Amino acid sequence: MGRRAKAFVIKPDNGRHYGMGKMSAIFVADNDETMGRLSVSEWWLEPNTVPPDVPPAHSHPEDHMFYVIEGEVSVMLGAKWQSAKAGTYIYIPGGTEHTFENRTSSRAGFISINNPGGFENDMPAIVEWFKQSPNAS
Repeated sequence: MGRRAKAFVIKPDNGRHYGMGKMSAIFVADNDETMGRLSVSEWWLEPNTVPPDVPPAHSHPEDHMFYVIEGEVSVMLGAKWQSAKAGTYIYIPGGTEHTFENRTSSRAGFISINNPGGFENDMPAIVEWFKQSPNAS
């Protein structure tokens, strides 16, 4: 029988913080804690946050499940934009092009659960890209 993940509790404000201008992420569970089964993070977007992606959509091999915890997030799935207020779940199958924005004058946040884990390994490069991007703020 293989190794098993151990149960754990994450207290508020704990986790690995990543700043990306007007957007930030806090990873609270990932490969190390879940043995690669999933990755869980909070994403926070300040008012009027539009990521400077070019093109705006991107995709990942892993599935995402977003849950909006505060405010309103605009999400593009494929070529269609949808508004997601607090309490909304958004499922994004692996390989689906997507992006997100906060088009409102209030802060917005969502939880992202990725299956399998591993997305967090991309965060240092994503943070560096935001530092180097002339359009990131």
